[in-house]
Amino acid sequence: MDQKQVLLVEDEDNIALALEFLIGRKGFGLTRVASGDAALKALEAAPPDLVVLDVMLPEKSGYEICQHIRQSERLRGVKVLMMTARGGEVERRKGLALGADAFFTKPFDTRELTDEIAHLLEG
Repeated sequence: MDQKQVLLVEDEDNIALALEFLIGRKGFGLTRVASGDAALKALEAAPPDLVVLDVMLPEKSGYEICQHIRQSERLRGVKVLMMTARGGEVERRKGLALGADAFFTKPFDTRELTDEIAHLLEG
């Protein structure tokens, strides 16, 4: 079975490093980018199985990237897990309305997050 690929879009290094460790430990392939524009380039180059997507990013927001994924025929099967430090209900609803498969608020429980990632990649 091919290794599932995760695209991590996170501009904060300390969070990205923690997520890289957790996702890698689960045995998934991981590519990390730190901006909205880099995320769009990475998506076009090689669509991943899952995008772990921060809302607040340089250049383009996570919402814009999620919308791009959902409007693209080629990226239709890509799962999206969004996360934000501004974890209000409004942000969560907006992310889910744009097509996110899951939404987490930082700081998050690492076990819950990795369980959700594994769940999304199994589906």
